[in-house]
Amino acid sequence: MTLTDIEQLQQQAVKLDGRPLPGVRMTEDEFDAWLDEDIRAEWVDGEVVVMSPANIPHLDLNLWLGRVVGDFIEHHDLGRVFVMEGQIRLAPARSRRNPDLLFVSKSRAAIIRETYFDGPPDLVMEIVSPDSQNRDRRDKYLEYQTSGVREYWVIDLDLKRVEVYRLDRTKKYRRIDESDGRLASTVLKGFYLRPKWLFQSPLPKVAIVLKELGVR
Repeated sequence: MTLTDIEQLQQQAVKLDGRPLPGVRMTEDEFDAWLDEDIRAEWVDGEVVVMSPANIPHLDLNLWLGRVVGDFIEHHDLGRVFVMEGQIRLAPARSRRNPDLLFVSKSRAAIIRETYFDGPPDLVMEIVSPDSQNRDRRDKYLEYQTSGVREYWVIDLDLKRVEVYRLDRTKKYRRIDESDGRLASTVLKGFYLRPKWLFQSPLPKVAIVLKELGVR
């Protein structure tokens, strides 16, 4: 793929305004050269998918989660949280994904590169969009499991459902059951979310949630 080809694909992606690039294949190196700050895309075994723009409820929840999870992690000095813009490289799955939220523990900070994460985060949260049902529930589930993402949260705003999975000793995902109205993380000790919080409008005050979590 020449530089001219890459520039033409960049122009095409902008015109498509978030729709997938039909029939476009490139190597991972070509994807790196093609991708820039104006395009949010993922690479899966040579295929390129340009991400659709998120709707307002998706953005609101994503930012809310970033504040709640981020403040909890900062309070306990556990590592770092990244929201929406962090691209992860999953070599076993031959993919580059853009989770809505990811957490990298202090002990694994070495995976953080200048423009991407070279390996699986400890925890990933995905907010399901109308066009991402199969991608989040099937494709990413399998890729995250295979690559070693220790905990995977799937939040479906339309169905008002939250699913949380943890890796067991066999390296397979097992669903975490809700208890007392809470879904508790096994990666972030002491952290939990009440599913009802995620579907309120407006979302609960961050300070109130953090106080319940013992942060404020």
